[in-house]
Amino acid sequence: MRKLFIIILGPAILLAAAVGAAWVWAGRSAGPAIDILQPVGTVGAAGHLDIVVETPGGQLAALDVSFEQNGRETRLFSLASPGTATLQQETPERVRITRALGRKDVPDLQAGAARVIVRAARQVLFGLRQAETMAAREVQVRLEPPRVTVVSTHHYVNHGGAEFVVYRVTPPEATSGVQAGDVEFAGYPASGVHVDGVSLSDPSLKVAFFALLYDQDLDTPLHVFARDEAGNVARVPLEHRTFPAPFGRSRIELTDGFLSRVVPAVLAHAPDLGVSGDDLLAAYLAINGELRRRNADQIARLAAKTSSDMLWRGPFQQLGHSQVQARFADHRTYYYKDKEVDQQVHLGFDLAVTANVPVRTANRGTVVHAGDLGIYGNTVILDHGMGVQSLYAHLSSIGVRAGDTVDPGQEIGRSGQTGLAGGDHLHFTMLVGGRMVSPVEWWDPHWIEDRILRKLREAR
Repeated sequence: MRKLFIIILGPAILLAAAVGAAWVWAGRSAGPAIDILQPVGTVGAAGHLDIVVETPGGQLAALDVSFEQNGRETRLFSLASPGTATLQQETPERVRITRALGRKDVPDLQAGAARVIVRAARQVLFGLRQAETMAAREVQVRLEPPRVTVVSTHHYVNHGGAEFVVYRVTPPEATSGVQAGDVEFAGYPASGVHVDGVSLSDPSLKVAFFALLYDQDLDTPLHVFARDEAGNVARVPLEHRTFPAPFGRSRIELTDGFLSRVVPAVLAHAPDLGVSGDDLLAAYLAINGELRRRNADQIARLAAKTSSDMLWRGPFQQLGHSQVQARFADHRTYYYKDKEVDQQVHLGFDLAVTANVPVRTANRGTVVHAGDLGIYGNTVILDHGMGVQSLYAHLSSIGVRAGDTVDPGQEIGRSGQTGLAGGDHLHFTMLVGGRMVSPVEWWDPHWIEDRILRKLREAR
């Protein structure tokens, strides 16, 4: 009988031991992986929550997100009650939770220290146990917006032209600049400017070049803004006057000879345009439209390479002895065999002398682009600092490389007719924040003195 009892009890003990081991093992299993992407560092009047949770097998049993401050927790999300959050299943094993996080979303939010807490669990041991994970992110709540004050006076903006403002921001590390309607122009520390050999050392003093673009209304609102890392924003209206500009109109005749010359050459540098050269007119329209837009986007991205120092000195110089063939914001209507086929706006000056003449820099700067640029052909773009750049297009040859520092009047290439040029000339334009503006003002020493240097001297 005793032997029979042992025989019966042995398997039961082994089973109990196995169950116990499985229970302990399950309790030690890793829970879901949690990655708190946002917020980072600070939370302000407006903020964003962005969390990724990854679960082996996709067996997510629980997920809760809360905001803790002064011993009080506010639930931001749970599987049972998502609220205003968005739950996105990115893969079978990964979910993403996003929602707004700011003063209006957490009404009890107060300035000071706080934590974002995420708790997640997954089922293990056939659902008999859960493996849990908890992650937290320490943040600082900031609710007071920066302070911004305009220092300079007399801001006169020509349609399609640029202007300059001096202002003060507290705290100095806040991001700032000018908003012209829905277009934002970055501001820079005034310490990057030297006037008459003297720098402006006040860390709260900022400067910004901005523009009223050719396709914006004359009554477009202008504001100076400051935005801290918590997303708090201050805006003050910029007192200014705007002046209309006489933009021209022209008729462009497309000939078979012109199309057969320019289209294959441009397409050879733009294989990703996905256009066949079999129909020259259709290909030209794609180049003049879609490729033109892509080139504009590429030029705008180059604004990110600007220096925080003002690299140039004095007025910019027009190509020597050149004749103006086309002006800024000239509205062009294209005709093929007397039929209208396209309309575009020419955003620069076409300057001609004779064929293959040396093209010299308009001012001191750094080369940020030297090579093909679609409709502009061989192109050099110089950065002059603080968002100001200049563009030299349709060159037959280029004599500089990206990264080179160039002096005023230095030869950077030769004029030509690459890209969509109809003849040998230089297409020249100025850029502010990656947006094309009229070069005329930058050639004018009186404009440089009154719109820029005067304001800097008065701010010292």
